[in-house]
Amino acid sequence: MFGFSEEQVAEWGMTFGLGAFMLYMLFIIGELAHRSKAGKVGTFVLFFVLAFGMLGFVAKGIIQKMWGI
Repeated sequence: MFGFSEEQVAEWGMTFGLGAFMLYMLFIIGELAHRSKAGKVGTFVLFFVLAFGMLGFVAKGIIQKMWGI
């Protein structure tokens, strides 16, 4: 596709595409907190719990870069 290999397209999708999806998910969590009138502690709990999986995915990418995997 436009001179890119399948590996390059997949790498781009996993970094930028998934990163954009994660930002959208954070927006959804914020909207959920706002509409439910969760307050400061409730909003923190929502972001902490629902975004914890995204943090693990980001940590995995950082560890892979550091170890050269």
